[in-house]
Amino acid sequence: MSWTGFKKGLSRTGTTLMQKTGQVERTIDREFNEEETKYKAYEKEVDKLQKEAKAYLDSMRAMAGSQSRIGDTIDKFYGSADRTSEGAMAANAYKRSVDELDSSINRELDAPYRTCVLEPLGKMNAYFPVINDTISKRQKKMLDYDSARSKVRKLQDKPSEDPNKLPAAQKEYEDSKEVYEFMNEQLIAELPQLLDLRVPFFDPSFEAMIRIQCKFAEEGYEKMGGVQRYFQESIRNDYASGQLDAQVEAVLEEIKELTICATHGS
Repeated sequence: MSWTGFKKGLSRTGTTLMQKTGQVERTIDREFNEEETKYKAYEKEVDKLQKEAKAYLDSMRAMAGSQSRIGDTIDKFYGSADRTSEGAMAANAYKRSVDELDSSINRELDAPYRTCVLEPLGKMNAYFPVINDTISKRQKKMLDYDSARSKVRKLQDKPSEDPNKLPAAQKEYEDSKEVYEFMNEQLIAELPQLLDLRVPFFDPSFEAMIRIQCKFAEEGYEKMGGVQRYFQESIRNDYASGQLDAQVEAVLEEIKELTICATHGS
């Protein structure tokens, strides 16, 4: 930081302290404050959306990977018993299906989702530091403006023996006012425009996200439907009526009767 910048920083700190004690009047622009509040809420929403969108893709990858590992285990489980049984054929069909779904994540979901959803969100988020820097500069220029105005008023209330002080202070005041008002009006005009552009900006990404999700869900439904044909038609009705639960309980009872599964007191 330059010496001039250091002195300005000290001066602005002093102005802030004097504003807190009521010695220097603080400029309050309700219109800007309202637009800044809306903008900050929007910034927070986009940041959250980007994180959740990435979490969704990570979750889909994790789910597909887990399905693939489950399929591998079930295929080995049934295959080691009787590879010709309906259960073994269903397990093998399930393994093939989930492996294909896992592969399709990279081919049909990962790249398009990154291009159409994550990248636009990242680009929007990249603008916020620039905008926040402009807002921060506006705050600094406002402090300069408030400080200069205070100096003029003090010299008017208590004139200096030096006749050049008041004209110099008035020029400083006019210059700081011009810079502050320019930045203030720019932000008041453009922050609402930024928020108005959020819907047309996100519309294509939102549509792409829905299409990508639908395609993945349809492909999963189609592949799981192919596995279902290995099971009897009556199984779905048995599940709905609770008969499958009864079958499981019956098998558990048989397991309990095995000597190695019996519980004994120590």
